[in-house]
Amino acid sequence: MAKDNLPFHTIMWPATILGTREPWQSADYIKGFNWLNYYGGKFSTSSQRGVFLDQALATLPADYWRYALMANAPESSDSAFTWEQFQVKVNKDLADNLGNFVNRILKFARSRFDGQIPAGGEPGPAEQQLAAACEEKLAAIADHLHNMEFRKAADTLNALWTVGNQYIDERAPWALFKTDREQAALVIRTSIHLIRIYAIAASPFIPFTAKTLCDALKLSAAERDCRFAAAVDFTCLEPGRAFEVPPPLFQKLDDDQLAELRSQFGGGSD
Repeated sequence: MAKDNLPFHTIMWPATILGTREPWQSADYIKGFNWLNYYGGKFSTSSQRGVFLDQALATLPADYWRYALMANAPESSDSAFTWEQFQVKVNKDLADNLGNFVNRILKFARSRFDGQIPAGGEPGPAEQQLAAACEEKLAAIADHLHNMEFRKAADTLNALWTVGNQYIDERAPWALFKTDREQAALVIRTSIHLIRIYAIAASPFIPFTAKTLCDALKLSAAERDCRFAAAVDFTCLEPGRAFEVPPPLFQKLDDDQLAELRSQFGGGSD
């Protein structure tokens, strides 16, 4: 809750409850946030300044907002919402870092490996380093979520997506396919497992997108309901298993759209 409500909910209201001598359950933990401002000023319904929940959901999908707001959560100090910052989170983190990875891997696997998880190749040092990096990032995300450090958790989730992009940039399965089909199959199979890991890690942040990824990989209820500690498994999806290529997960926001949103909701010129 916002910092101006903390004294009431952590001192006055609990004291009132204790004073009743009734066995009411008190809050175990209360997360206090600083203020999220709008371009440095307050949100104002009377001045039609700022975007509010009903307007936000009518403008863009919920997962865009969930991720961008958690990544900019006002935890250690006040922070400001700007459309420019929102555009960066959607375009760079969601569309490029996550969406582009999923699209590239699944489209390539569909066209080169008949829409099935390919067999072939034995994991080597690159795959071992990838698994270790994923375990480290997932552990950090879990710790941040446990401590209700949502901004750090979102940053680490984005870092996890970056790990996958670095892996395929280094291994270059599109080039490997021309010279070593077995190694290309290994990289693609590993990357499809990464998409599963991404779906599990992203589920607290962007649940609708996570479900889309789980559905594309045709994961069972048991396969998608997995604790972070057990998520890093690069053997659980057997070769020959079919998958689907989902539509692009995120649409980038261009500058013209941004200008329209600033005009509609205020900001940037006040």
